[in-house]
Amino acid sequence: MENLIFSLNATLPIFSLMILGYFFNKIGLIDEKAASWMNKFVFKVALPVLLFEDLATQDFAGTWNSKFVFFCFVVTMVSIAGIYLLSRVLIKDTAKRGEFVQGAYRSSAALLGIAFIHNIYGGSSSGMAPLMILGSVPLYNIFAVIILMFTAEDNGESQDSKTIFKKTAKGILTNPIILGIVAGLLWSLFQIPMSKIGESIINNLAKLATPLGLMSMGATFDFKKAAKDVKPALTATFIKLFLLVAIFIPVAVSFGFRGEQIVALLVMLGSATTVSCFIMAKNMGHEGTLSSSIIMMTTFGCSFSLAFWLFLLKTFGII
Repeated sequence: MENLIFSLNATLPIFSLMILGYFFNKIGLIDEKAASWMNKFVFKVALPVLLFEDLATQDFAGTWNSKFVFFCFVVTMVSIAGIYLLSRVLIKDTAKRGEFVQGAYRSSAALLGIAFIHNIYGGSSSGMAPLMILGSVPLYNIFAVIILMFTAEDNGESQDSKTIFKKTAKGILTNPIILGIVAGLLWSLFQIPMSKIGESIINNLAKLATPLGLMSMGATFDFKKAAKDVKPALTATFIKLFLLVAIFIPVAVSFGFRGEQIVALLVMLGSATTVSCFIMAKNMGHEGTLSSSIIMMTTFGCSFSLAFWLFLLKTFGII
């Protein structure tokens, strides 16, 4: 029961902010222009700062575990590749395929990982969440940029492979989210000190990412369009909350991972799809409706699915 309550406390406020954004749109407080500005601000400023803060403040050197980081890296790569191949069979619309792929693999790892582990292990936490973030989040974002660029509606079928490659490379190198991750990793690696004023400014900017992103998504959500995409959204939700966990957690157990490591992997594989999926999709030439549908479904569903997985893992003495 405690796990269910924690899961609900972690996810329902997120779901509520989406509903609030939808309500504000209906009463005229957030129109399409305002929602577009909020999306742009979160994509270019708030979200990169949030990722920078998450990574810059972690002690990767002090908690390093090569085997665990490598496992997270490989599992993330295999998940992305597998979902992409599956999408080519299930999703005929190229633009929707990009949204389906990133929605099915990208977790709220950075947002939920540390909080989830601290709630279970408290002060005895051994620092597996930061290592999970290091092994997965950079790949999440790099491949999201690549996939979204190659499947964008305005990409142009007439472009040759050299032009698309240059455009993709430039998109990766100049993507604000990638820059935020790289800056955060370098800051942590070189243990650069940060002044109180700088820390306060970064913290305040980072706090804007989630509420602004969620409310802008709710404000632009179209139930009629979402109804047309309900099948791919449900499929992506099933993959995100159940299939990846069912495949890779037994593999992790066979490799000897236990306790906090398994909980970190559970968050990486089975937590709700991150709101940045919608923000990136909207800012990279996609409609965003399928992304927002997946986020809404996984956010509501993971409150119960995570509690189910935790109960199962505890029953078998794995955590």
